[in-house]
Amino acid sequence: MELDGKVAVVTGGTRGVGAGIARAFVRAGAQVVVCARRPPDVPVPGTEFRPLDVRDAEAVRRLCAELPRLDVLVNNAGGSPHRPLTHADAGRHARVVELNLVAPLTVSLAAYEHLRRARGSIVMIGSVSAGRPSPGTAAYGAAKAGLESLARSMAVEWAPDIRVNTLVVGMVRTELSHLHYGDQDGVAAVARTVPLGRLAEPSDVGRAAVFLASDAAAYISGASLLVHGGGERPAFLDASTANKETRYAPDKKA
Repeated sequence: MELDGKVAVVTGGTRGVGAGIARAFVRAGAQVVVCARRPPDVPVPGTEFRPLDVRDAEAVRRLCAELPRLDVLVNNAGGSPHRPLTHADAGRHARVVELNLVAPLTVSLAAYEHLRRARGSIVMIGSVSAGRPSPGTAAYGAAKAGLESLARSMAVEWAPDIRVNTLVVGMVRTELSHLHYGDQDGVAAVARTVPLGRLAEPSDVGRAAVFLASDAAAYISGASLLVHGGGERPAFLDASTANKETRYAPDKKA
């Protein structure tokens, strides 16, 4: 899964999941450009920072035009505040969709010619919120569902020159985890809901992104790779009062 000599752009690559992806690409030998609206508090060693608001189409086109080449684009920039639907008007929710769905399309279109010449790869950073109810972040979940659909269509339209795949990411422990899950006890309690017993680390997502961008995934396009530790234990299993030993015991009459 080496990326020696390849040039990769990671949007939102200055912290959290994006920084984990950037570090993984550097370790794999890539030249990495990270983009965000503000410079990182702690730069990722081996990366080049470019200021960019991915919602600004003209700025995105300028940045791509300045690059001598581009082999891999990781559309990671995104996110959403917790906001119940009735706590904002449609315009505020539309901004979430713009960041998480329209902006990845904007960057991908600007990078298209570079990637076509390089027979390169796009990795979309999706979310498990795309496939489950997302109360409090409904617009985000809808945007991520759209992102997976977009990636599948791009994979067909842009084949065979460009591969396009999605990482469907579950809960990740980052420097901002406390905003979502609370203190350490809250994080530990949330981790116990994951079959593998922990939240993902940014490096887990980074290694998966490197795989999809590498020649090891040369025949993978239009795919959604789950990076969620096994998903979520179904709530009914814990709510049920049935005796588990009886429920799963083999039928003695068989």
